Amino acid sequence: MNNIAPLIQKNLAGEPVGLPCFCTANEQVLHAIFKYAAKHNTPTVVEATCNQVNQDGGYTGMTAADFAQWMQSLGNEYGVAHDNIILGGDHLGPNPWRHLPAEQAMEKACVLVRDYAAAGFRKIHLDASMACAREPTPSFETVAERAAQLCKVAEQAAPNPEELMYIIGTEVPIPGGETDDMDELSITSADRLNDTIETHREAFKRANLDDAWQKIVSVVTQPGVDFSHTTVHNFEPRKAIHLAQQIKQFSNITFEAHSTDYQPTTALADLVAKHFFFLKVGPELTFRMREAAFALTSIEHHLKKKSQQSELIATLAKAMNDNPEHWTPYYRGDANTIEQLKMFSYSDRIRYYWTVPEVQASLKLLYKNLSDAQLPSTIISQYFPARDMGALAASAEQLVTDHVELCIGRYYDACGHTTQSND
Repeated sequence: MNNIAPLIQKNLAGEPVGLPCFCTANEQVLHAIFKYAAKHNTPTVVEATCNQVNQDGGYTGMTAADFAQWMQSLGNEYGVAHDNIILGGDHLGPNPWRHLPAEQAMEKACVLVRDYAAAGFRKIHLDASMACAREPTPSFETVAERAAQLCKVAEQAAPNPEELMYIIGTEVPIPGGETDDMDELSITSADRLNDTIETHREAFKRANLDDAWQKIVSVVTQPGVDFSHTTVHNFEPRKAIHLAQQIKQFSNITFEAHSTDYQPTTALADLVAKHFFFLKVGPELTFRMREAAFALTSIEHHLKKKSQQSELIATLAKAMNDNPEHWTPYYRGDANTIEQLKMFSYSDRIRYYWTVPEVQASLKLLYKNLSDAQLPSTIISQYFPARDMGALAASAEQLVTDHVELCIGRYYDACGHTTQSND
């Protein structure tokens, strides 16, 4: 585990230290993450999900080897130390093939895990919790048995198995946030935590994975955080006291929190203090990128004639209407509500459309238009008020990067990292 193990031990000892896990395949966001990592010399966890990256290409068109190579090239571009780049695989299991019978789905899942481990992913979330075709919801024992099966594959495929670290458990919000506003979230009970850990321990023992069991560093639980399209359910530390106390009986195991996007920075810090060592964030990153890109279109409006403008927002709207599969199952309401959600919801379904060729061309034109113009600081200040007054002039791309860093930086702050600049 190299540079992660000492941080985990500090967290278990009561120090408010954790790590953000950045779950994204957005190119501009990733550039911002690696630029930040190089500047501040921070350990950087970048994660891909089973639906996003897999042997069939996922929705990004990338295999695990493709994604790993891309991350390594970004690391080289920005001069990020190899040991500071930790690649993670999220929800690795049969989920993409759950429409198949369990045996076939698990065969696919084994290939998935093998590919991730062989490509150098070090942080592996073993998640076989979903029911496959024609089977009931699997028991704790079945989930643990399948997780052990996947773990054995990872141990055999990894070039450096001693560097692997495993995450178990799956009590998380649905991917991308809830579809409706939440009235009350069910925090993981002590009994469910115990059952998750003990059934996995027994399954690993039966599979002769005693050494691998020592590499389990976190269990995914629901601490009472989530977000819907329009609402954020903030962490309430008092409600997670019993859960935080219960984890202390398991040596070397912390918590992992999913869907922490949009939590106040103080709430993120409270999660770390309650032994949620890994904080997962995804849609908030692209939400910030979208905010910045839309702000740039307003600047463009002031500087360019209508006939010369990029029409980025209209291009995105057309892309979403032409290919609505990424948002129609999620958004409900009248026409006006749906139009607002498509562009501005916390779940940020718009993130699936930045790679559409027409959208990429429009974004490129936006940057070109603004690179051809002198950006007045007074107009920048209007649309990027978080930027320091009197700061040096910035390019359009830098304004986007700086805005995304508002998210990146607050996660590191909440995780107790003093981000000393290398400049």
